[in-house]
Amino acid sequence: MTHEHPDDFDSPWKEALEQALPDFLALFFPQAHAGIDWSRGYRFRDKELQQVVRDAELGRRYADKLAEVYTLDGVETWVLVHIEIQGQADPGFAERMYVYHYRLFDRYRRDVVSLAMLTDAQGGFRPSGYERERWGCSLRFRFPMVKLLDWRERAAALEADRNPFALVALAQLQAMAHRGPARKRVKLRLIRFLYARDYTREQILAWFRVLDWMLRLPEDLELEFREELIAFEEETQMPYVTSVERIGIQKGLEQGLQRGRQEGEAAILLRQIALKFGRPSEGVRARIEAADADTLLDWSARILTAERVDDLFQ
Repeated sequence: MTHEHPDDFDSPWKEALEQALPDFLALFFPQAHAGIDWSRGYRFRDKELQQVVRDAELGRRYADKLAEVYTLDGVETWVLVHIEIQGQADPGFAERMYVYHYRLFDRYRRDVVSLAMLTDAQGGFRPSGYERERWGCSLRFRFPMVKLLDWRERAAALEADRNPFALVALAQLQAMAHRGPARKRVKLRLIRFLYARDYTREQILAWFRVLDWMLRLPEDLELEFREELIAFEEETQMPYVTSVERIGIQKGLEQGLQRGRQEGEAAILLRQIALKFGRPSEGVRARIEAADADTLLDWSARILTAERVDDLFQ
């Protein structure tokens, strides 16, 4: 019997960004890519970004990345790469982009470049700026935005592009369009594209994990996919993903899904606490973020009758 798994697009995008930020910018935001001195390296500053997110109290974003880079003129700057992975329009998105932008600038007094990639399925959701005005006092904030759906007509160009993010974009577009046996065929086709590129074995395995995660299949179709992939590997004499490695990848995916569930339950409970008791203390937040998913579900049920925050933990 076929059991469909819920799609998880946010985690693969985040992992892909951590692997190859320059490739992401080169494909989707070439102007930003062209202004960075990549020879000086870069580093992610996600802990600082998460602090800004918590301070803003605007909800948790799953695939936000903050990177410290150097410009070609030698001036250090911050680049905020914000990927919106929600499957529906979010009316507060533009405001959130602005809040993150000014909070980062206020904290570090560096240039901040905010970039938004919208991977949702709603064609009309296209925020690219935030404005306010009253009595002659006005604010206008603009940020570059890429809509993944706009790349559907460029599938052939993506297939031919050597940038690994071309395959990531194709994978999500195909995952949004197909389920069941059709998705299995698409998945095998994209993995074949991956194998045909002049990547190292380590790069093949890393990008295989991203594509495998994004194009999830029910158990029965996953077994068929593995058998067909093994046959393809034997036929082409390119055994990049062995059975042992594939088992390890699967375990990694399961652990990732468990982490995602825990983080989602924690976010919901913190929101419930804020609505009923006010902003949770750092101690309460730390306890909730450290709990497992099942414990969080129990605490979420207790909030219906709790008179104090401490009652949740009794």
